[in-house]
Amino acid sequence: MKSPVKSPAIAIAVLALALSACADMSNQQQRALSGGAMGAAGGAAIAAMTGGGSIVTGALIGGGGGAAIGALLPDNWLGHKSASKESR
Repeated sequence: MKSPVKSPAIAIAVLALALSACADMSNQQQRALSGGAMGAAGGAAIAAMTGGGSIVTGALIGGGGGAAIGALLPDNWLGHKSASKESR
């Protein structure tokens, strides 16, 4: 079976072009994109490990949830409480 990519240079050019589109994104858009990617990977991995469903379905559900959470987080969210605020 032949590889669908005829040259590694073409694959590199396509990936570089796709990644360059992320430069003009807002913080919220970047969080939604990365949340969706991490959610899709996590959902697919969980579906594969448990064997309870389709890997594609797990990726779609995880990606949707991750994108929604990433988009809804505020810009100043750090994921933890600051030590300086707790001691006051």
